[in-house]
Amino acid sequence: MKLYTLTAMTVLMATQAMAADVYVDPVTEPIPVYDVDMRGSTDVAVNSWDGLYIRGDLGYSWTQLRGIDYALYGGPGDRGYFDSQKLDNSWSIGGGVGYQINRYLRTDVTLDYMFDADFTGSTSGSCGVGDPCISTDIASMSAYSVLANAYVDFWTYGNFSAYVGGGIGGTYVKWGDLENTSCLVGDPNDCDPTITHGGNAEWRFSAALMAGGAYHVRCDLAVDGGYRYRYVSGGKMFGYSTGGGPGYDHDFNVHEVRAGLRYYPGRDCEPEPYVPPYIPPVYK
Repeated sequence: MKLYTLTAMTVLMATQAMAADVYVDPVTEPIPVYDVDMRGSTDVAVNSWDGLYIRGDLGYSWTQLRGIDYALYGGPGDRGYFDSQKLDNSWSIGGGVGYQINRYLRTDVTLDYMFDADFTGSTSGSCGVGDPCISTDIASMSAYSVLANAYVDFWTYGNFSAYVGGGIGGTYVKWGDLENTSCLVGDPNDCDPTITHGGNAEWRFSAALMAGGAYHVRCDLAVDGGYRYRYVSGGKMFGYSTGGGPGYDHDFNVHEVRAGLRYYPGRDCEPEPYVPPYIPPVYK
């Protein structure tokens, strides 16, 4: 009986000693971890910043004409100048395709259409009914712009980011026919017949500067808003008709406020969960 008791106690003590010598790390469930370093917020965490995006924009523009001159009676070197010129404000709509290179740098190509803006101007001089006369000139202008752009997202806080950018390209300026009516100063009812000058359409050099911000609704969708300045070089505005022409507008300054969306179709919005590394048992 003593032998059996001694044997049982020996086995029990050996088992306890072996259990004390083996340390096993407790098993825990994997904890999802977002890449907060990418944007500073778990709401817009992504696995990779680079990728294609598409954009759509709506804008409202103020266009400043920097002068208009025209040939008098079609003679070389004999030129007249508009005393006043004004383009009404206009809406624009556009879209584009871009590529996010990294967290801070992206590029895109955009196409924008500016709807008709009414033009009013005036000249002074002599006319058929007497001297002096003043004219009333009425037309309209619309434009397409194609720009290659680059942006720097220089500041980020949570879901918000701010950017600056620049672009270069061309603008297709389309002038409607110019209706010119000259009347005697002091008697607006004593006028020459209205003369029509055919409008001109052509491509011109254009450049842009942008600044704005974005709110990242999700990792693949951002609401974009900002300001864009566009320079458009001058060119032919209207053709020759009785009394003068052709006419040339000087360059444009276009100021726009814009709002739109950027969508990243290939971006994975599901972050990869954190999987703890395997730690082998430690024998002590």
